[in-house]
Amino acid sequence: MKVILVADVKGLGSRGDTVEVKDGYANNYLIPKGLAVKFTKGRAREAQQIARERMAKAERELRRAEETAQAISGRTFEIGAKAGEEGKLFGTITPKDIADAVRRELGIEIDRKKIHLDEPIKTLGFHEARLKLHPQVEAMVHIKVVPE
Repeated sequence: MKVILVADVKGLGSRGDTVEVKDGYANNYLIPKGLAVKFTKGRAREAQQIARERMAKAERELRRAEETAQAISGRTFEIGAKAGEEGKLFGTITPKDIADAVRRELGIEIDRKKIHLDEPIKTLGFHEARLKLHPQVEAMVHIKVVPE
């Protein structure tokens, strides 16, 4: 049976996709749960419109990520932390601290989950962080940890 997905279904497709599934799966699960509707020509046009909107949104997100990457790539952000005499921190610098530093200096919101550190920052000095802003866009920033 051909159905049009009304919501994202893991392992099957995204909202607006037209997929072929077994009758029982469609009639007993997808349609009653509101995850899909039966395929018709009119609904096919709606699905095409949804697909166009999804592509336009993905394009906008990619453009926005590229602009953000260009604005922050290669920049150095200073973060103050309490440290001992040998330069060891009394804690670690977390992705949340880096996101706060970017927001404070540039006013750009970065999700802490998109910040990747090769290893935890536990010492004073210069470190690097990789920001995965989009599946196709990455940016590198430098972190300067100074004593408070």
